[in-house]
Amino acid sequence: MKLWSGRFGKDTDALVNKLNASIGFDQRLYREDITGSMAHAEMLAAQGILSQEDNAAIQKGLREILSEAEAGELAFTADNEDIHMNVEALLTARIGDPGKRLHTARSRNDQVALDFRMYVRREIGGVIGRILELETVLCRQAARHQHTVMPGYTHLQRAQPVSFAHYLLAYGQMFSRDVTRLEDCRRRLDECPLGSGALAGTTYPIDRWKTARDLGFSRPMGNSMDGVSDRDYALELLSDLSILMAHLSRLAEEVILWCSWEFRFIELDDAYATGSSIMPQKKNPDVAELVRGKTGRVYGDLMGLLTVMKGLPLAYNKDMQEDKEPVFDALDTVNLCLPVFAAMLDTMHVHPEKMRQAAGRGFLNATDCADYLTRKGMPFRDAYTVTGKLVAACASQGKTLEDLSLDELQQASDLFDADVYDSLNLENCMALRKSYGGPAAEETARQIRELKAFVAEREEKPE
Repeated sequence: MKLWSGRFGKDTDALVNKLNASIGFDQRLYREDITGSMAHAEMLAAQGILSQEDNAAIQKGLREILSEAEAGELAFTADNEDIHMNVEALLTARIGDPGKRLHTARSRNDQVALDFRMYVRREIGGVIGRILELETVLCRQAARHQHTVMPGYTHLQRAQPVSFAHYLLAYGQMFSRDVTRLEDCRRRLDECPLGSGALAGTTYPIDRWKTARDLGFSRPMGNSMDGVSDRDYALELLSDLSILMAHLSRLAEEVILWCSWEFRFIELDDAYATGSSIMPQKKNPDVAELVRGKTGRVYGDLMGLLTVMKGLPLAYNKDMQEDKEPVFDALDTVNLCLPVFAAMLDTMHVHPEKMRQAAGRGFLNATDCADYLTRKGMPFRDAYTVTGKLVAACASQGKTLEDLSLDELQQASDLFDADVYDSLNLENCMALRKSYGGPAAEETARQIRELKAFVAEREEKPE
């Protein structure tokens, strides 16, 4: 018999039971459900709504259920629909009437809102930890390659010389923003919905501040209707995870390109590549490709929940049962991708000579040539035009700017002198870019220090 069956005169249709049941996926909320129930019972007892004897029996029973669940010794059943009713049924079967009193001054609406909010809060910490591990790998690789010259690109065309460290640290900045976005999400969800009831609170003299504090929240939610119907935090989490996956996907695309024979900038460790069933020469960057592909899956999770929520009137609606699976799926996907991606980057072999060779072609020092003329007194736009004509001439002759003789350069402008070759040297071009955030070694060293400090601060004081 269902716990809510008093109003009904016949059994629920079997297909409706199948449609209605959520225990197949929401059972992963058992820890939050039991913890929330323990706090609720403590509050009821403190307020005199529940006897101390009943509370003691409830606490003991719930601790036993939690222990058995952690040990994998419990079998939840679809007959009880969801994790909340499964736990209550198990408790009542063990301790009798006190178990039936646990739900006093509470609804499944505020109960599930609490469980899901606590779950998301806990999971955010895990995702942040995995991002920080990836950031540590980026710092480690960047420290090795502060002087490794490679092409920087715009429009996927070679543009200006940068270091491999500078390139990796750009992604370090992206992942740092992912961390702070998740931290913001965690701060915004730091309100407890328990005590909202079905939608209109309760007539019992409950202490919502106590349950909020006991469950690690800073405050109770300020409106009971919002308390049971808010899923902003789930949408915000999915948005944050989607942006994180976009960053992983962008870096995955770089890795895929860099592994190709056309680039050969890096080679992946054998443990993080696969082969072909027919072509024996193949070494495929499947880890990067799978991460790139799974990005679309996380985007779909976000769009699915946005679509569920877009037209729901206040307060709770059964549609909102569809909130959990996209969040679970997105978290599972991200938590799978982050560590394997970090390990792939940590073990990759970098080919500095291939990067330098690529940087030597494509006139990456053209801006530096124009800057040289500007420093000699020529207006930048004129210097730009002179350099553009030199590039066109070199391209037609298969030369680079530094291949041109001083006489050839001076035919374009008498401002050129022998020191121009220092300005055209790619290592010098990179080293002189000392502006804040630039690729010069002292700047990448600063970026590495700051990124390490960002990671260390959060590892020392996890929220």
